[in-house]
Amino acid sequence: MSQAFGPEQQRIGNQQREEAITALNDHFALARLDITEYQARVNRASGAQTYAELAELFRDLPQPHPPFLAPPSVPFTAVPPPPPGFAPQPAQAYYPPPTGQQYAVPPPPGMGYPSPIAPYGYDPITGVPLSDKSKIAAGLLQIFLGNLGVGRFYTGHVGIGIAQLLTCGGCGIWSLVDGIIFLVSGGTDADGRQLRN
Repeated sequence: MSQAFGPEQQRIGNQQREEAITALNDHFALARLDITEYQARVNRASGAQTYAELAELFRDLPQPHPPFLAPPSVPFTAVPPPPPGFAPQPAQAYYPPPTGQQYAVPPPPGMGYPSPIAPYGYDPITGVPLSDKSKIAAGLLQIFLGNLGVGRFYTGHVGIGIAQLLTCGGCGIWSLVDGIIFLVSGGTDADGRQLRN
């Protein structure tokens, strides 16, 4: 005997997964989820295949929920009036029980949560981790105080800074070119993170 196929077993697409991840971002921003639980739920949402799998992620969370997880509509039937003194209970949202296998897919970079690799976020174009240092500050320090290697000390490149200090910035040419490169194309700090704009 076959089991009835309900709407909670219907397959979902990328749009529903993205809406669920957006709602999880809101809950994380409101501190309802810690970083570990947030990452686990985003992984589960990324790999979800049915409505039921996404509904399970929001079972213990208040609104906001993804719009497609609205409670199912119930056909109108005649209901007898309640007995005297009966207080109606507020309506509870319905979420079908979870079914199916869970899949773990790593979230894309820059989903709005801090990472030990990139505490200052990711570059939105390249996806490279960002530094806490500014390329404008590094470039200006290198142009005006490059004979002392100050721009390189600022970015954490101590070895290059000492070399520029001992050579007076390569007679001023090395430090000037270095400063222009910082201003035009940026660079990286000592940890290999891209300098911010």
